[in-house]
Amino acid sequence: MPSPLVTTDWLQDNLDNEHLVLIDASMANVIGKEPIVYDRPMFIPGSYRIDLEGTLCDTGASQVHAFPTEEQFTAEVRRLGITPESLVVLYDNQGIYSAPRAWWILRAMGLKQVFVLDGGLPQWLAEGRAIDPAPVADAATHGSVVGKFDRSLVRDSAYVFQNLEDKRVMVIDARSQARFLAQAPEPRPGVRGGHIPHSLNLPFTEVLEGYRFKSASQLASTFAQLAPSLQPGNGHQLVFSCGSGITACIILLAAELAGYTQLSLYDGSWADWGSNESLPVA
Repeated sequence: MPSPLVTTDWLQDNLDNEHLVLIDASMANVIGKEPIVYDRPMFIPGSYRIDLEGTLCDTGASQVHAFPTEEQFTAEVRRLGITPESLVVLYDNQGIYSAPRAWWILRAMGLKQVFVLDGGLPQWLAEGRAIDPAPVADAATHGSVVGKFDRSLVRDSAYVFQNLEDKRVMVIDARSQARFLAQAPEPRPGVRGGHIPHSLNLPFTEVLEGYRFKSASQLASTFAQLAPSLQPGNGHQLVFSCGSGITACIILLAAELAGYTQLSLYDGSWADWGSNESLPVA
């Protein structure tokens, strides 16, 4: 399975796979798109739930959403019964929204066999597949994974600031064009309008088609249009940003699908940068 995505057909065929750990990573608050609202809870059969704003968020940090500590991560994946042999598939109830954030957390903490369900719950429902009214409780057997944080995959404002003039480091912002250009207000108080100097704008909605990602060739074309020099294999380090580190992971995953490497997330994103008066704004 070389792709970071799995299809609904693949998941249907593998629901009984003993190595599958299926996780709903939906978030309560959806920003940047019209949220899909459900009249009752619905889960793909066999799903666990994780809380990206609680158990997988360092709530002691100053930023809005912060990567979990290694200890938090280890406790959560062990609760879910995850082992090095597990095939972890993540999805959310918006199609593609918060599952890529969970995917990058698991990847950055050392898990290799981690995938996102393309289209998520909406695609699953659109195809008339079975659902459950509640998630599965904790796994019967605790997992054995220990989180080991690869800090090269997650950047902070100091790293971004130090590399503002380095043309080999490109920051790509997933917010809407209106927010990027300070033509629309930021949803969080105390955060300035605008963007990180020299950063590029790729609203996360532009890498999606319906509930799913666009094809790899379409995504490659989308990224190539951002800057003439932005081509896979040319040595660029791509740092992805958004409002608070959630939707940035959507375009990060899209970049991997398009063939890019050397990818990282600016976890604090604009909520961090825009609220720090010492940092420059364009």
